[in-house]
Amino acid sequence: MTKRVGIIGDTHEPFCHKDYLNFCSDTFNKYRVNQIVHIGDLVDNHAISFHDHDPNGYSSGQEAELAQKALQKWYKTFDKVSVLIGNHCKLPYRQGVSKNIPAKFLKTYEDVWEAPKGWQWYNDLEIDHVRYTHGTGSSGQNGAINRAIRSRQSSVIGHIHSFGGVNYHASENDIIFGLNVGCGIETRAYAFEYGKPFVNKPTLGCGVVINGIDAFFIPMKLGRKYEWVK
Repeated sequence: MTKRVGIIGDTHEPFCHKDYLNFCSDTFNKYRVNQIVHIGDLVDNHAISFHDHDPNGYSSGQEAELAQKALQKWYKTFDKVSVLIGNHCKLPYRQGVSKNIPAKFLKTYEDVWEAPKGWQWYNDLEIDHVRYTHGTGSSGQNGAINRAIRSRQSSVIGHIHSFGGVNYHASENDIIFGLNVGCGIETRAYAFEYGKPFVNKPTLGCGVVINGIDAFFIPMKLGRKYEWVK
């Protein structure tokens, strides 16, 4: 059977673009995807970040409730998803460590986000010899392919919002790819205010990998009103 993996970019709920879920669903149906990976940063956790956060934004409790409500739509659309653990996902646990709270008192990601049985969290995954990881520690336009070259293994990442695309690299023995699947964020949300001065803006899209060989970045085309152009 042909393995067709659909990859959802960083969603940072509850600050995800309102059309991104439908975009991913339509794209995965078009490519007849039969396995789904979320590349990480499923939620943003802005209010509990170690960085400064908007004092006029949601409280940590409000943000968590809104994220949970948003996730119900994802759960309803996709019954089985492998979720990579992103740096934003880890924030509650990092805060726990900073406050000297033992791991036994902390819930799993599945429990925290009341996930259905088919949703499971991983630090990284290997599917058809392709490495899937969030991408923490990588940067720049060549972040994905550089990561692939270092391990000499085709790799799929998110994390780097400003770039989406795929590059191939050949040696005397093989050819590998690095795929950055972009993100699905609402760039005008206050949680991403830090990015306004940057020249490179978030690239919305998702990814598809077929049989571990062919990799595609599918951009989410946006019109002037920041609406999804189907």
